[in-house]
Amino acid sequence: MAADLYGEMQLEAHPPARHRWRDYLPGVLVTAIAALAAAWLADHYAAPIVLMGLLIGLALSFLSQDARTHAGLDLMSQTALRIGIVLVGARVTAQQLAELGPLPFALLLIIMLAVIVVTVSTARLFAQDRHAALLAGGATAICGASAALALYSLIGDKRVDQARFTLTLVGITVASALAMTLYPVLAAQLGLTDAQAGFLIGASIHDVAQAIGGGFSFSPQAGEVATIVKLARVALLAPMLMLVALWLGRSGESDGKIRIPLRLPWFIVGFLAVAAVNSLVAIPKPVQGAAATGAQALLLLAIVATAMKARLHLLLDQGWRSFAPIIVATLTSFLLSLAAALSL
Repeated sequence: MAADLYGEMQLEAHPPARHRWRDYLPGVLVTAIAALAAAWLADHYAAPIVLMGLLIGLALSFLSQDARTHAGLDLMSQTALRIGIVLVGARVTAQQLAELGPLPFALLLIIMLAVIVVTVSTARLFAQDRHAALLAGGATAICGASAALALYSLIGDKRVDQARFTLTLVGITVASALAMTLYPVLAAQLGLTDAQAGFLIGASIHDVAQAIGGGFSFSPQAGEVATIVKLARVALLAPMLMLVALWLGRSGESDGKIRIPLRLPWFIVGFLAVAAVNSLVAIPKPVQGAAATGAQALLLLAIVATAMKARLHLLLDQGWRSFAPIIVATLTSFLLSLAAALSL
């Protein structure tokens, strides 16, 4: 069994049910209303619109307990985010990618491996299972919930039960929300440049929506760098799964049924295609402006929906040790990303 590497909460063994357009309306409407409220607050109180969307979404997370909202929330948190990422490509050129150079991407690989190794190595200190630590470390190092799902399909529910998996997803969502709130502020306090702040945010925040949103809350230039860096992390998911599969196989823990698709997700291909067009042909300013506005709106909807899907009540039922692997992975990712950003 293999996960949809770049999906959210889906397994090939359990394909999503088909929905009619009416099934999406409740979740889409509550997301849109919350997003409009966030936009109004941001406009009237000069607050970051992404942060307002995140806070309102978390405050309305109880709505996700109503099954009628599930289809719409999934649509907003997945499809809206991916289309928004494609539109961000209209602000990126090949020159920007060349200016980053190969060093940041090499540092990303080192950070990914270090986060996983440190998280698994320290699991015993907190009386945590190494497979649960591997799940937390891998999800933190790559792309949050999507990576957690893909890793869970390899590790299996015999080693990490469903309750622990759900707890990991909740912890990652909360950690991403806190990081999106704090990291841009810390970057400003440290006096980081746009490129350094974009790398820090894109390399250390777990989920795609929060990473890109955090970058754009610092500055438009930092948001563009954060988008490039974060998508590079997403592209590392397949290589990481191969390493985990090899490790499980060498330790005799693999069931021999692992399949790892190596294709890139369509939204990364779309982002690169739009960026290539923008590099070869001067996209008219009105089109670029419309794409930027559309990307911001879709990103806001995705962050609101993702926050609304967070099951925060589960945090109250667990001791702090249960979240130790996520805390270790988050701190390791931040410190290594900060060191790497300062070296750029």
